[in-house]
Amino acid sequence: MTVLHLADEGEAADLAAFLSRLLHYDRGAAVRLQAAGTALAVFGRPPSFEVLAIRAVRLAKPYENGIDVTLDVTVSAGELLETVDESAATAGVPAAVTGPPWAGVLPPRGGWQAEPGLPEPGQLRRLVAASVAEFRSRTEELAPEARTRAELDRIGREIWSRTVAGTGLPVRAVHAAQSLGFLRGDDQVLFSSGSWLRLRTPYGSVAVRRAGLGTLGISVR
Repeated sequence: MTVLHLADEGEAADLAAFLSRLLHYDRGAAVRLQAAGTALAVFGRPPSFEVLAIRAVRLAKPYENGIDVTLDVTVSAGELLETVDESAATAGVPAAVTGPPWAGVLPPRGGWQAEPGLPEPGQLRRLVAASVAEFRSRTEELAPEARTRAELDRIGREIWSRTVAGTGLPVRAVHAAQSLGFLRGDDQVLFSSGSWLRLRTPYGSVAVRRAGLGTLGISVR
């Protein structure tokens, strides 16, 4: 098994936490790993949010045993988590799995430009809290016979599809960032590239396709 040497114990702990959160939403989650040099990108898609989550991990050295200069493989998130050794700051690369459809369509690597209009971090967190409270309130007001899965999904889509302050970023992307532990601190930036929007924080990014822009900016790798 190929062993990845992470930069330090903190990187290993953060990787384990990210994988654990993905598995919370999908016990059969897969992740796509892409590495070059001393940077590893871990892509996942928590189904509840319909966004792409990206965790960047620093490596102490590219690979051992003479592996090629790049790594690109889709693996089981659970099997990857089992290989993470926080004290040794290492992780093994499990056997490849047949990737889900999303794993074949990733955001572009370049061409990102900063987008204006993103509210300050405190406002983003309050927006998520208010949206969660609204969902709970509206669903609790439903009569028992009306509280169907279809109606709950309809209310959820209405709330989470709203955009943030005219930026085009759906509220569900901010909710995903908070649920995955990304929405901490005071350094969040919104970027765009083609049809993609990406909310970047020091702890990870959430990317989503903008509605109505077709396939522009798609990167199939």
